[in-house]
Amino acid sequence: MFNISLKDNSVMQFDEPLSIFDIALKISDSLARNACCALVNGQPKDLRTILSNDCKLEILTFNDEWGRAAFHHTTAHILAQAVKRLFPDVKLAIGPKTADGFYYDFDGQFSLEDLDLIEAEMKKIVKESLPIDYFELDRQKALELMKNEPYKIELINNLPMDAKISFYRQGEFTDLCAGPHIMNTKFVKALKLTSIAGAYWHGDEKNKMLTRIYGTSFTKATDLNDYLEKIEEAKKRDHRKLGRELDLFTILDEAPGMPFFLPNGQTLKNILIDYWRKIHKANGYKEISTPMILSKDLWIRSGHWEHYKNNMYTTIIDEQDFAIKPMNCPGGILVYKTQLHSYKDLPLRLGELGIVHRYGKSGTLHGLMRARCFTQDDAHIFMTPEQIKSEIKNVIDLIDEVYSLFGFKYHIELSTRPKDSMGSDEQWAEATAALKSALIEKNLEFKINEGDGAFYGPKIDFHLEDSLSRTWQCGTIQLDFQLPEKFALEYIGADNEKHCPIMIHRVVFGSIERFIGILIEHYGGRFPVWLAPIQVKILPISEKFNSYAQNVFDTLNKNAIRTQIDMRAEKIGYKIREASLQKIPYLIIIGEKEVNTNQISVRSHHNFTTTIDEFIKNILQLQ
Repeated sequence: MFNISLKDNSVMQFDEPLSIFDIALKISDSLARNACCALVNGQPKDLRTILSNDCKLEILTFNDEWGRAAFHHTTAHILAQAVKRLFPDVKLAIGPKTADGFYYDFDGQFSLEDLDLIEAEMKKIVKESLPIDYFELDRQKALELMKNEPYKIELINNLPMDAKISFYRQGEFTDLCAGPHIMNTKFVKALKLTSIAGAYWHGDEKNKMLTRIYGTSFTKATDLNDYLEKIEEAKKRDHRKLGRELDLFTILDEAPGMPFFLPNGQTLKNILIDYWRKIHKANGYKEISTPMILSKDLWIRSGHWEHYKNNMYTTIIDEQDFAIKPMNCPGGILVYKTQLHSYKDLPLRLGELGIVHRYGKSGTLHGLMRARCFTQDDAHIFMTPEQIKSEIKNVIDLIDEVYSLFGFKYHIELSTRPKDSMGSDEQWAEATAALKSALIEKNLEFKINEGDGAFYGPKIDFHLEDSLSRTWQCGTIQLDFQLPEKFALEYIGADNEKHCPIMIHRVVFGSIERFIGILIEHYGGRFPVWLAPIQVKILPISEKFNSYAQNVFDTLNKNAIRTQIDMRAEKIGYKIREASLQKIPYLIIIGEKEVNTNQISVRSHHNFTTTIDEFIKNILQLQ
């Protein structure tokens, strides 16, 4: 007899081994019908898995992250099966799940027209209701089975000698795979191939360029339709498109991956920076600025040279090696070292709007979202061990205040020690426990992201949800015991002895440029009044009203309202349409009636007539 503990803490007892699917059937037919995979003691498993010992079981559906992963990964196999049916000579590479679907890499050429054929074949496979079977082979038999698939042969040869080599079969198609997968192709009720791109094998540009086909799938056609509608809306909101249309930024061939901010974009950026400075001053931060280029010796000492040098730009000055900073933290540490500190000085909160450069391959660059040059709104907090938890809570509150202002919901992940890290197990355990304890005491829900911490410490990541329900990782709180030790930082304690401080690295916006990209897409370019680069545009109907329009402009300008005036000899309808495309919150129309009554006509979400003084009063309340 063995016990199965379920998600609701109930316990089921069984006398003989059962598959997870059979256990799901005993709970309810509905659960078994919708189940995709399961977690057994926290590890993802197939529904085919036989249980015979005490364990904790969580049966997952498409609504769960791992359930969706199994569902999408299965659809990737359906894609590969369809391709092999239509193009037998094509060679298979890999086909993982993505954030909202899947892709598969093939050694073969496809056109956009081929996607329609492949998608149709995938739907045939779904209708065939093929059961999906799992089996294992020893290395020799696995190599024999995959003898015509060179990429699979390479993957098998790269596995440890004692690794179990697992496969999934559906109909005539078999693929090397660790799983998990759903039970049958028939459950993929809705699917869509979305795009095609090139991708290097193993992401290495020295390797062969493969063809990557992207897609997504759902359990219901209505969910697929909703998703496709969001994709179309996302295209309309693409920050690169709106960036051009609203004269916010551009990226030129002379500086790939490094944005140029135009006057409207710089205004928007300055508004965010002014807001950043205001809230940080209110929260006890002192602003600093550190050099953009620092010696190689510094980066070796900080550990970045060992862990991050492939992403760093380097140069030689006076026959010595230097690097353009990819992070601000070593500079902040050097600022700390310029003075002797007492425990009475701590916590010391140093904020910096530092421009950093990181090398990214050209294929990964994406407007403001993935750039090679950007501004990090960093802060580094130096503190005593007793202050750790309260400082973490303060940063959480600050981040929540900022995200709430922009109307963002968010979820939190706690990332633990990665394989490539430095420091003792004890320090990592203490740092991780401190972050976890602060989240629990703040009564915040969070998930554990195993092995995704920084190389010097665990971290809390904040993932924003925008108006299209997409998530973006922005804010982070990293707790660091390592760099203060490496740089021999000290403070004089209450015992009059020297001690090493603890350090928090944190950002709120993350990258200001990336945050602007997120805001552009979140608002669709229609920014709230306080954030809009141009808040008001004045449109005189004809030249004879230009004098009055100029007076209105001067009055608004004196009241620090961001205003433009269009005195071109164009028809008013044309000027209104053009200004509307610029998504300016308020359009003021000036004609004979307005001049005679000493008023203004305003076009916004609703049209109204008012005095200039009343308009200024109302708009200043929105600042």
